[in-house]
Amino acid sequence: MSEPYDVAAIVGSLRRGSFTRRLVLALSELAPPTLKISIVEIRELSMYDADDEAAAPAPWVNFRNRIKGADAVLFATTEYNRSIPGALKNAIDVGSRPKAANIWDGKPAAIVSCSPGALGAFGANQHVRQCLLSVNMPTLQQPEAYIAHVDKLFDSSGAIANPGTREFCGKFLEAFAQWIGKTRRV
Repeated sequence: MSEPYDVAAIVGSLRRGSFTRRLVLALSELAPPTLKISIVEIRELSMYDADDEAAAPAPWVNFRNRIKGADAVLFATTEYNRSIPGALKNAIDVGSRPKAANIWDGKPAAIVSCSPGALGAFGANQHVRQCLLSVNMPTLQQPEAYIAHVDKLFDSSGAIANPGTREFCGKFLEAFAQWIGKTRRV
């Protein structure tokens, strides 16, 4: 078997124990052998300001280099006020500027959203999708991943407890691996 695809996972929630982070960790355990998922931290990214491009802050440079080196990106988000967390939007902005150096351009992506509510952060998922369209990321269309009642999702070891949700997430990850194979620029 060839090397697994290097998937950079961006977690929109900054809280270290967030459900979104826990979901990504559980997904990394469920991932097929064709995917290696690792979280890329966005906590240290200062707010994007074009005035800082002349001497880009080290966290921006490190973040951009890590994403450039990845085969694909998994965006994981919760929903704040029916949209995406500011830190996630800022990470997208940091990576897309200056426009000629857009690190997202052509990189395969998938989105998973989650919330304790019944809609699974549907609004945030759609807003991330809109941003990714703007930065030219081919984004997995199906299956869409909205994980509801995430506060009741995990067992004591951090794994996804519900067999149906675990099966769905496995299918989502398999579809993402196939999507990367079809859309990744070599």
